Amino acid sequence: MAIKRRTFLKLLGIGSISTVSVAGLGNLLSQAEVKAVEHKAPEGALKAQRWGMVIDVKKCIEAGSDCMNNCPAIQACHSTHNVPNIPDKKKEIKWIWSDSFEHAFPELRDERVMEHLSKFPFLLLCNHCDNPPCVRVCPTKATFKRSDGIIMMDFHRCIGCRFCMAGCPYGSRSFNWIDPRPYISKVNPEFPTRTPGVVEKCLFCYQRLDEGKLPACVEACTAKALLFGDLNDPNSEVRQILKERFAIRRKVELGTNPSVYYVI
Repeated sequence: MAIKRRTFLKLLGIGSISTVSVAGLGNLLSQAEVKAVEHKAPEGALKAQRWGMVIDVKKCIEAGSDCMNNCPAIQACHSTHNVPNIPDKKKEIKWIWSDSFEHAFPELRDERVMEHLSKFPFLLLCNHCDNPPCVRVCPTKATFKRSDGIIMMDFHRCIGCRFCMAGCPYGSRSFNWIDPRPYISKVNPEFPTRTPGVVEKCLFCYQRLDEGKLPACVEACTAKALLFGDLNDPNSEVRQILKERFAIRRKVELGTNPSVYYVI
């Protein structure tokens, strides 16, 4: 029998969720490795041992502010996955979005780095961590790690406790405070819409991978700034560019081991 969010919180004696402390997150990540759920890709699917993304910041900068302000990668992602356009910032849903360097990398305070990069927005999304705190804290296994590294969401299992949001140090998850469907201009019938009380996030376009296609954001990026591939394959395109260019990742000091890299 499904357990309601209110009942679950009463059982745990928790009235509200705020944020996970750095010390608490460190203790959480020091536990045993998260067990991945085996994924058998269908015939014709794109396959990898560990999917990852590389974002070429230089190409984003060269594309100009017009491209970033109306980023085709963001538009493609949100239209493909029925992400609502809710005007209220407190209730907005984001799968991939842009933010300032200061917010994306608060730990990188080198003045020379800041001088060059602080002027430009950075694309942000779920980091599909190899050591994901969100998976550890989910009481219903609504969020889980696949054997190919993708951090998944089962919308039907989500009880809206928002533990995963408290556990994620990247702010990569959104909660549906209201019915999102009235805020979708054109519904894509090939992907499910969500309901109030459900958490959602980027899923690395798992459904497109199963069809042999790259993620929608990668395919739509006119600047060719997004690369996607197998981080465990030394011959993959993502590994090659990581060999040639200097890359940074978000909050690596937390030990989450993100699968999204930024080459600068």
